[in-house]
Amino acid sequence: MKLKFFCPRWGCESLSWADFFDKVKSAGYDGVEIGFPYDLDEAEQYEILNGLEVNQLEVIGQHWQTVDSDFEAHKQDFKKQLLSLVSLKPLFINSQTGKDYYSIDQNFMLFSIADKISTNHAVEIIHETHRGKWSFAAHITQSYLELDPRLRITLDVSHWFAVAESLLEDQEAALGLAIQHTDHLHARVGFQEGPQVIDPRSPENETILLRHLNIWDKLISLKREQENSYFTITPEFGAPPYQHLMPFSKLPITNQWDINLWMKDLLKDRYSI
Repeated sequence: MKLKFFCPRWGCESLSWADFFDKVKSAGYDGVEIGFPYDLDEAEQYEILNGLEVNQLEVIGQHWQTVDSDFEAHKQDFKKQLLSLVSLKPLFINSQTGKDYYSIDQNFMLFSIADKISTNHAVEIIHETHRGKWSFAAHITQSYLELDPRLRITLDVSHWFAVAESLLEDQEAALGLAIQHTDHLHARVGFQEGPQVIDPRSPENETILLRHLNIWDKLISLKREQENSYFTITPEFGAPPYQHLMPFSKLPITNQWDINLWMKDLLKDRYSI
């Protein structure tokens, strides 16, 4: 099984799209995970689509922009954002869907919208585990997956560690079910008090890193058993406020780009055959 690694646009917004794509290609990524909002001007749309083609980069469409608390407005924007991402012709769309305070029925209405777009446009749409969304906690996600076994997810356990204030040692059943439903991985290392450690390379974070690797090992093992031809991973250590800054100076303590590269290389080596 081939692992395909994708670079997030998050944290590289200061670069032009051309420079971003060139940097991604030079770093050995297979593609990018990016948004494509419906209100982008035509020039920027062309720059993105042309840059992907020129650099022969694959693309995962990323949706996070829908934030309206009013459900009716939320539904309309959600649909527009997903339809815009379809025009990227992505491998699939990764969506931060719904709200943690929406009812189960409301979140399932959003899943239904995504399902219809997926069917009509022949593109898979999966739903990211994320704080503030329907999937904000491991046990809540478990209940949704039990209600609808068709749901497919992007697994990011860093959020769940922060929400539960634990490494989820007592929620193995929820983790196991999530792994069964996972089609994409966000490889960021969170901890009991936040979604991102300062530096996963540091010895003080070894236990936390190993816990993530233990979960990811099970996921990769399952994908190999299922004889998937490839599996996608986005190392997604983020920019501020995820990235820790020095007090007063607001200078980054670590380099986001370097840490994501380190994570890519660590997983590539760990899962090479």
